Amino acid sequence: MQVTETLNEGLKRGYAITVTAAELDEKVNEKLREAQPEIEMKGFRKGKVPMPLLKKQFGQRLLGESMQEAIDGAMNKHFEDSGDRPALQPEVKMTNEDWKEGDDVHVEMTYEALPTIPEVDVAVIEVERLVVKADESSVDEALASLAETAQSFDDRDEGAEAQDGDQVVIDFVGKIDGEAFDGGAAEDYPLVLGSGSFIPGFEEQLVGVKAGDEKAVEVNFPAEYGAENLAGKAAVFDVTVKAVKAPVAAQIDDEMAQKFGAETLDALKEQIRGRLEAEYAGAARQVMKRAILDRLDEMVDFDLPPALVEAEAKQIAHQLWHEDNPEVQGHDHPEIEATEEHTKLAVRRVRLGLLLAELGQKAEVEVSDAEMTQAVMNQARQYPGQERAFFDFVRENPQMQQQMRAPIFEDKVIDHIATVAQVTEKEVTKEELEKAMEALDDA
Repeated sequence: MQVTETLNEGLKRGYAITVTAAELDEKVNEKLREAQPEIEMKGFRKGKVPMPLLKKQFGQRLLGESMQEAIDGAMNKHFEDSGDRPALQPEVKMTNEDWKEGDDVHVEMTYEALPTIPEVDVAVIEVERLVVKADESSVDEALASLAETAQSFDDRDEGAEAQDGDQVVIDFVGKIDGEAFDGGAAEDYPLVLGSGSFIPGFEEQLVGVKAGDEKAVEVNFPAEYGAENLAGKAAVFDVTVKAVKAPVAAQIDDEMAQKFGAETLDALKEQIRGRLEAEYAGAARQVMKRAILDRLDEMVDFDLPPALVEAEAKQIAHQLWHEDNPEVQGHDHPEIEATEEHTKLAVRRVRLGLLLAELGQKAEVEVSDAEMTQAVMNQARQYPGQERAFFDFVRENPQMQQQMRAPIFEDKVIDHIATVAQVTEKEVTKEELEKAMEALDDA
């Protein structure tokens, strides 16, 4: 077997691989010798079928298999000897397309090699970790928000008109073309106006009604409504208003605290304080992560595989297009061209991705099975009722597993760098942290 270099420009590599006919023939014979003891054939005892007869019977079938194994073996040996790591799957094609049995096999292999990553001393990196303490006003604001969720409703004065945010207790019957339809009726239904829990346009027409009123509410079911027999159709709901109730916020006291699992109001405040500070810490971590990545980006510069950059730029362009066109759920749309801005962002992502992978490997950073399981569980919650199907999909899809593992690995590498780098804590206000987070979005 012969491997000859044909291309070496930057990170682009090309090799001509020749597998001789004699090598192929020997591989076929080797496979036949391994199988011979178990082969039975009419007129011969088990294991005693002559090799020429075996070759005539099975040689053609084993030839293609042997050819592929020989080429794969040559590629693997090349990567082992050269130390090259292909950025993407190498392109391999047979160059003597008129090949016939007895000929040598000529193959051309091309790929882009991953670059050598320069050494980086992360200990010299200086970053700030923003620290925000939950002040009393923030805790009180969160308490007030909880009180709203625990609100009750009291009857308004007789003759009072319903306002947005009020609760109306209603009986209703929905009709299409004068005929009542299944699921379109209820009695003593408590509806909070402005909650958006009914068909668009329904709640707005009940603002201003009084207890005892009867009203015909005319609406159109949305075109994408779940029930096909109702989707896009005009309907009239005959509504009887039985009560109009005003919202009453819960008293912020020990009794309310107990509704949220705390023994006392003070205990609930401490829970809220802890939750808020955990949220602030998460945001502060994002700010510090960007600072570390920016610093790493300044510290290194090396050649990148063009194919990797191009693939990343296309992915960025595709993702941003879908963010700008959320109504398009599938991928049945014109091809999206990557711009210079997309390519610039792709260069940064690929460079930092390769650098973090190198740093993580040297630091022996690994993503545990428990961390992967937790990530899958978190994402599976986005598909209520289909969690098991999602688990099975991830288990059977190595590419999906890699997509989920990559951000976990990256975060763990960043955490490792933070333990080595020079990190100083800086106490800031919530507003200052919010500004820092907004700056991330603008960058």
